Amino acid sequence: MALSPTTSMDFFGSQDKARRNTSLLVFYFILAAIMIVLAIYATVVGTFIGVEKHQGNDDPVTIEDLWHPQVLMVTAGVTLLIVLSGSLLKISALSGGGTSVAEMLGGKLISSNTRDPDERKLLNVVEEMAIASGFPVPPVFIMPDEPAINAFAAGFTPSDAVVAVTKGCIQKLTREELQGVIAHEFSHILNGDMRLNIRLMGILHGILIIGLIGYWIFRSMIYSGSSRSRSRKGGKETLPILLFGLIIMAIGYIGVFFGKLIKSAISRQREYLADAAAVQFTRNPDGIAGALKRIAGYNAGSKIENKRAEEASHLFFSNGLTNSFFNLMATHPPLEDRIARLDPAFLKEQAERRGTAAPSTAPAHAGAQGFAASNGAFPVKPDEIVSTVGAPTPEHIAYATNLVAAIPAHLVDLAREPFGARAIVYALLLDKSPEIRQPQIERLGSHADAQVFEQTQKLITAVAKLKHEFFLPLIDLAIPALRQLSPAQFKSFYENVDHLSVADSEISLFEYTLNRIIIRHLEPNFTKAKPPVTQYYSLPPLLADCAALLSTLAHWGATGRQDAKAAFKCGMGKLISDARFNLLAIEQAGLQAADESLKKLAAASPQIKKMVIEACASCIGADGQMTIEEAELLRAVSDSLGCPMPPVLASQEHRVS
Repeated sequence: MALSPTTSMDFFGSQDKARRNTSLLVFYFILAAIMIVLAIYATVVGTFIGVEKHQGNDDPVTIEDLWHPQVLMVTAGVTLLIVLSGSLLKISALSGGGTSVAEMLGGKLISSNTRDPDERKLLNVVEEMAIASGFPVPPVFIMPDEPAINAFAAGFTPSDAVVAVTKGCIQKLTREELQGVIAHEFSHILNGDMRLNIRLMGILHGILIIGLIGYWIFRSMIYSGSSRSRSRKGGKETLPILLFGLIIMAIGYIGVFFGKLIKSAISRQREYLADAAAVQFTRNPDGIAGALKRIAGYNAGSKIENKRAEEASHLFFSNGLTNSFFNLMATHPPLEDRIARLDPAFLKEQAERRGTAAPSTAPAHAGAQGFAASNGAFPVKPDEIVSTVGAPTPEHIAYATNLVAAIPAHLVDLAREPFGARAIVYALLLDKSPEIRQPQIERLGSHADAQVFEQTQKLITAVAKLKHEFFLPLIDLAIPALRQLSPAQFKSFYENVDHLSVADSEISLFEYTLNRIIIRHLEPNFTKAKPPVTQYYSLPPLLADCAALLSTLAHWGATGRQDAKAAFKCGMGKLISDARFNLLAIEQAGLQAADESLKKLAAASPQIKKMVIEACASCIGADGQMTIEEAELLRAVSDSLGCPMPPVLASQEHRVS
């Protein structure tokens, strides 16, 4: 059943559902492979063995004639090798994550410091959505040769996700409608749809290869038979092979047909879910409904012209292909159904046909939550914080919009280009104490890029005046530019960051959080590290790691051991009722212990991660208060587990509806 626009979104439940869909997809793949093997075996036996044995006589076919175990084994081995190789090669080709898919479809990366008005409008919307969602700004691509209105998000994880839109999308939609489309795509990122989408592409490609091989055999035999037609035997020698190729081609494309049905069945329901999530995210059904109405009334519609659109048809915001027979193969629900769910009055009206859109300014966000106070703590409710994971609210968008607007414009501009982004990170890490800052500057002078070092020196005064709540948003804005570094530049950058962080022999909460962001969202871009695979589906094997993590958090935010013990007990009580685990000594509970625990916990199932995050939030907020630094630490822990947490607002009165 599709969700209505007012249905509450559950990040952890959606992650579990995506994992189950992946398991179901593997089952269908195995079933399809078995059916293909049996069909090809029957073809081999009937075309070659049967023809050879009964050539020239009228003897009836017997069971013995059809059963050839050795032939079955060879057929199964060769067929499975071809299918698996085709799928694995395709998945390998897409291992670059969302960037591989975007480039395959003709996408061009938009520079993070672009001055083009349409591109800037798009990037502003994506930046606001990313900050509100709790993960760094993803790369954004434009498909310049596509006049239709469409978009997609692709990648294995939020760390390698990209957002891509057609030229028509940014030219024909108002900012409000564009925001609805981007919110829809962000829901695919948050709900775990993207990895399933790429696996779908790989699996269908493996099955498609069988049909392509049959086509190659059939075509080869036609040309071969044509060249032999002048001989005495004519083309009779090629007839069995010609027939074999034709049947294999049919088998392959029948497999693709049913594969597309699977893809369509999975994709349709996820589109309804993403529509509902977009409304919850923006609390503005007119945005996404308006975009769908424009597609319905626009001559180019949402059809993608790229020749490889078929492979990625299930990724798009709206149907990127021509309408199929009775919509049986459509990867998206009919436009009318989607619009009617968002705008019940639509069925009583005729959708307006509009080919262009008047310029629109940024929508006003009323009632935005205020920034958390830089000094002291603010009241929070841990359960409400956890409920926002993967489910940001309009208040978060308003907060992100106001936050970016409040950051000095020249710093925002610098964060959007590689030299300035590095300079901002360095400047944020410079110590306030002159005795420590001077050696840090000397280190940068000898190890940093000359232009970056010069820019860093110019930023010292401006960054020193910056409010703490602007630190992480600036880092989030800088991530796309930092992804453009060469491997050598990134290596130098990371070494400099590490040196600046430990210059005072201590690690602050901001320094730790920054380190986690770099490891999770930048390092995989240069090392091609694979995302963790789920290994733990029950809590007991992870309790010791949870205790180590909670001990670190308890000591970090406490004024003494008694406070730390109370915080630890509050957090551990969310996981286990008995007192089997005690607070570790402060010497045992440090950053290294927390990092080791997080690495193991990252391989837990979504529901286990939810319990861990609830425990961490209860530990940090045991006294009902939370500082900005503690909130950033909690978000870093959640992000390390692959669970993006929106900003913790000063007035935590989220209405997740």
